[in-house]
Amino acid sequence: MQTTATAAILAWLAIAASPAAAQIPYNIDLAAERAAIEKYQDIDQRLQNAGWRLARGNAEFCARTTPSVGLQLHDLASYGEPAIARAALGMDGSFAVQTVAGLSPAGRAGMFARNREITLIDDDNPNSWSAAERFYWKRLLRAHERIDETLRTKGSITFGFADGTTATLAPVSVCTTRFELADSGDLAVADGDRVVFGADFPGFAYEDAVFAGGVAHELAHNLLGHTAWLDRHGRKRRNVRRTEREADRLMPWLLANAGYDPENAALFMQTWGPKHDGGLFRRRTHDGWDERVEFINRELPLIRELMAATGKADWTTHFERTIEPEPNSRSAKND
Repeated sequence: MQTTATAAILAWLAIAASPAAAQIPYNIDLAAERAAIEKYQDIDQRLQNAGWRLARGNAEFCARTTPSVGLQLHDLASYGEPAIARAALGMDGSFAVQTVAGLSPAGRAGMFARNREITLIDDDNPNSWSAAERFYWKRLLRAHERIDETLRTKGSITFGFADGTTATLAPVSVCTTRFELADSGDLAVADGDRVVFGADFPGFAYEDAVFAGGVAHELAHNLLGHTAWLDRHGRKRRNVRRTEREADRLMPWLLANAGYDPENAALFMQTWGPKHDGGLFRRRTHDGWDERVEFINRELPLIRELMAATGKADWTTHFERTIEPEPNSRSAKND
């Protein structure tokens, strides 16, 4: 669940200064810089909390799962001006905690405070890895891949902090999707492996449970293998509309298993639709927002019945698919 979309993370913090400058300009407001970083982290925290609940709550039904501890790091080398960010955050090194999903192993451990410096991942110090001077995202990607690989091969991972203490975490299984926040833009997309939200996405203004409905929609695309299906059948308007309709219908199932009221799927569409159901959607790649609400609401009686009887909404058995997954897609059960 750690993000990798940090190639341009906080690009809007960049200051027109020489990359080689060693000193912080005297007129830089470090308090303002820290506030800007923390504002971005606040938004990312909401995405990670919702994403974790959905990926964890539906892991029993996902064709692909992965071990995760719910920890996301940031690397100051990926910032526009690492020296300024370091001074603003009061850090000596470059790696620190970005977000921790609230119900995850890392969140429950209580040791991973935001911006706490990380000096050890398993048996290696990521700060010692080479990096370019600014806007360098590959080292953070390497760190998250190291975490993932260690969890897969060892079944636990140890982190070291700048004060010399350590914490060892055991993972739990989650649906295999990364949740990533882009530094700008108002769109949300899913590509089969990731769910990416722009920091200006309107849903960040909604209540947490309603915003989770938007996250569930994008996750549904990945869990249903829509990217692979569209790759094979083409992205004609009719085909895109079919995948969008199916993702809409799965939204309340995913929410129910994550402990949200499934009605928040329809509430998300009712909140988002009247203001934002235009442009691309008017080209009929999507149903109208009111039609989408109707499709969502039709799923609710069965979901309520299953939740009352079994405590879970088993969408692999009871959800009526209208698009068959590709035989070797990542949503197929034999993958």
